[in-house]
Amino acid sequence: MQRLIRASATREPAAVAVAQEGYWRAAWRRLRRHRVAMTGLGIIAAFVALAALAPLVSPHDPLAIDYAYPAAPPGTGGHLLGTDAVGRDILARLIFGTRVSLQVGVVAVGIAVGLGTAAGLAAGYYGGALDAALMRTVDVFLAFPVIVLAIAIIAVLGPSLVNVMIALGLVAWTTYARVVRGQVLVLRELEFVQAARAMGASDGRIVLRHVLPNALAPVIVLATLGMATAIIAEAALSFLGLGVQPPTPSWGTMLNEGRGFLRTAPHISTLPGLAIMVTVLGFNFLGDGLRDALDPRL
Repeated sequence: MQRLIRASATREPAAVAVAQEGYWRAAWRRLRRHRVAMTGLGIIAAFVALAALAPLVSPHDPLAIDYAYPAAPPGTGGHLLGTDAVGRDILARLIFGTRVSLQVGVVAVGIAVGLGTAAGLAAGYYGGALDAALMRTVDVFLAFPVIVLAIAIIAVLGPSLVNVMIALGLVAWTTYARVVRGQVLVLRELEFVQAARAMGASDGRIVLRHVLPNALAPVIVLATLGMATAIIAEAALSFLGLGVQPPTPSWGTMLNEGRGFLRTAPHISTLPGLAIMVTVLGFNFLGDGLRDALDPRL
């Protein structure tokens, strides 16, 4: 009997690994055929390239002030997209602001995914009192509107880029925790997990080698969509003066600086607003494609 258990335990993880490899390859093929997702991926790649090459592609210093052309319309005085209220080049500030938005998205989602995945794995695998305690903590966080909770955290920590990333990560982990917990509750009862447990594998090995890889697909989709949410939230917090502090270029602060010139110089607020819209659309397009590509029913 023990030989049969050992044989099944050694065969099933290998079979699962092969199945996973085929699953990810098939998902990539489906994603490549998804035109909307590829469009979103192209948009994201373009903004990543802008952020990486900002000093090389920016036509001006984003902090330099052209006193001759304050609030100038696009095409005036060598400024392709015009200047803001004090004469700083808008195109340069948009390019450098890409760095801030992408950095906030990556770090905030990374914090949320790390905390949420760890909490979901622990709650789903062990259950009992730990599950109840973690899920009640999730319920408490979900009782507050996300932006209000983020404002409260920043009010305690102080306004800065680092604190914005921490705050957004702390308010977004609950979604990942609930999704991962639901996946783990199903996975822990499957045969390959039972076989690994019968072989005497430790809980840590079972969770990291067998449970976590099979629960990653919905987390990847949520993380992609969470990037868009984090970018919007950062812009909102910066608009309120709680995020990136002047004179650092940020799309949210640019919106705030241009709100007093909507009639005389609407481009000051319109252009960063369009940048936010296009970036968020890119992540949403990619997220929709990933959702379809990673659907196990396909």
